Amino acid sequence: MASMFRVTLLGTGVPIPRPDRFGPATLIQAGDRTILIDAGRGATIRLFELGVPIGRIDALLLTHFHSDHTVGIPDLWLTGWLGSYFAARQKPFHVIGPTGTNELMRHLEAAYARDVEIRVEDEKLARAHAAITTEEFARDGIVYESGGLRVIAFTVDHGDAIKPAYGYRVEYDGRSAVISGDTRYNENVVKFGAGADLLIHEVAMARPELAVDPHIRRILNHHTTPREAGLVFARTKPKLAAYTHLVMLAGEDIAPPSIQELVAQTRETYAGPLEVGEDLMSFEIGTTVAVRRLPR
Repeated sequence: MASMFRVTLLGTGVPIPRPDRFGPATLIQAGDRTILIDAGRGATIRLFELGVPIGRIDALLLTHFHSDHTVGIPDLWLTGWLGSYFAARQKPFHVIGPTGTNELMRHLEAAYARDVEIRVEDEKLARAHAAITTEEFARDGIVYESGGLRVIAFTVDHGDAIKPAYGYRVEYDGRSAVISGDTRYNENVVKFGAGADLLIHEVAMARPELAVDPHIRRILNHHTTPREAGLVFARTKPKLAAYTHLVMLAGEDIAPPSIQELVAQTRETYAGPLEVGEDLMSFEIGTTVAVRRLPR
């Protein structure tokens, strides 16, 4: 199916280790290319559930270096190297990301060097397929182009200390999907999101009685509120808007906001098509954007 363009939310959660919302990770399948944006907790489990061999990922692209977006990298890299049917990578593990990506991956290589040595000796795995190749970028522009799939990185604003931070515009066969990355309300998301078939945006909210807590306030100040995300959607006019990375904050005695409250606040500024992302929700991008949920 050469014209397939599918985006799947592997993980829509946050650092909280919830079984229903794994760490941030988004799968892109376009023609014969398969890439992953971020590798949060449990990304490999979701790939296994989809029947996508872990070793078939052509490239991993990183938005930024917060741990909830990167803790799944060793699993993706090393499990994908195994000889079993669900892995079997036959080429180096390729990682693309902002400045700092090479340092991250070199340290992971050092941390797992003994594992690689053991498996080369014991399982006779090819050392070349455990190699890591990296590409870094430091400005907006095309960062991946292969097989008709093009990915454009754009700077976002995740906070003064959280730099670099990027979002991605993914283009294939005249269609486009935009992933905001972690960001405050940002004009660059509007610029690169304009005219997208699918715009996937992060979101954060807390009940008013919790939002006054300094710790919670700091978290909220690094993200986009539902009303602000609604403004982004209203200005970019995608065929479909969707939420991922749901930062629904709670306290010891204060429940997190509900999905209904999230949608209601979004509707204050946006009236168009909207989906609240769930793990393993996929979007088939063609003349229209079809939403599919994997039976659980």
